[in-house]
Amino acid sequence: MVSRRMPCELVVFELLPTARGAIAKELVDSYGYTQSAVAKIFGITSVAISQYVKGLRGGNEYIDSSEHRDEFYSRVAEIARSLHNGGDLTEELCQLCGFFKRSGMIDEIYKKQGSKVPLTMCVECPKKNI
Repeated sequence: MVSRRMPCELVVFELLPTARGAIAKELVDSYGYTQSAVAKIFGITSVAISQYVKGLRGGNEYIDSSEHRDEFYSRVAEIARSLHNGGDLTEELCQLCGFFKRSGMIDEIYKKQGSKVPLTMCVECPKKNI
């Protein structure tokens, strides 16, 4: 039997690190942010941002092989633009989590891992519709 993580665990361990890495890289490459500035936005060290930018952290074969890859990276670009314009990181990542759920990316990961797709997902953010 394959050990199965809950949907939120898949997001935290498989998808969010890739999203953070892609957003960090976008902020550095497209908006000229320093790694220190991005680290402050994310609340992590500049060493971690350096690893994201160099591709040493945050890579994910699930996203890169997903049929939703292009839409994911389009959303990453939108998030970077929003953050550059003063947007809130937490709100943006919560919206991205909603995308992971609605798009079927979480289901794809379960299938690739050989696990049964759960019939329900975790409760959506109660503050707003995602």
